[in-house]
Amino acid sequence: MAQLKKYLKLYLALFRTSFIADLEYRVNFLTRIVTDIFWYMAQILTYEVLFHHTEKIGDWNLAQMRVFLGIVFVVDGIYMIIFSENLDSFSEKVRKGDLDLLLAKPVNSQFMLSLQKASTAMIGNLLLASGWFIYSLVHYPDFQWIRLLWLLVLIPCGLAALYTVRFMIASTAVIFARSENLQFIWFQLYRLGMRPDSIYVPWFKWILLTALPVGVIASVPSRALLEAPDYLLFGWAILLSVILIYSSNKFWKYALKFYSSASS
Repeated sequence: MAQLKKYLKLYLALFRTSFIADLEYRVNFLTRIVTDIFWYMAQILTYEVLFHHTEKIGDWNLAQMRVFLGIVFVVDGIYMIIFSENLDSFSEKVRKGDLDLLLAKPVNSQFMLSLQKASTAMIGNLLLASGWFIYSLVHYPDFQWIRLLWLLVLIPCGLAALYTVRFMIASTAVIFARSENLQFIWFQLYRLGMRPDSIYVPWFKWILLTALPVGVIASVPSRALLEAPDYLLFGWAILLSVILIYSSNKFWKYALKFYSSASS
């Protein structure tokens, strides 16, 4: 517990520092929001157009798909604030020797690499995402608001899946020095996770919930809101998040065995 408080205090300090730094470039707040508005609109319009030609995609109708998109936007917004900038610059830190400095600090290196910089400019985007999510729920017929409690557990599970898959792929930069092609794999997996799992054939859906668990990111939380509770699926999502966090730490320690320092 004391260790957890220590790292929470450290992260709050890092977040505050990031916020102060981002305030120096206030126009960046606006441009980030405007950029993501176009991304949100592209996702929404894609499905709105598709549902003009069909009543269902997979198992879901238009109202359900709007809720799913709300979950996608919210999870993506949280991920962008906390992890994105750190993991996107992972390879650069390895090449420039910044990793040497992080490894020398008396704190967990995975923690520092993952949480050193917060993208506080994305808070506005998260507010927009939350607005769409609430809009989709208000217009969903007979929605049971008590089901939102599931999100307190399942959204962190989705973030754990999103973070660990990204972190382990980014960690390959320590082993191979340049792993841009492997980073391309990440973006393709991310796209798969940003689509409802019901559109995939059963065997591929199983893969996205187990071996490549990007299906846990948004599809599982959405099912908790839209369908009868599948306690086995929810239990698996919780167990999987623990396994993934543990595996990411083990993989990171393994990758460090190949690291010879940028100055050597």
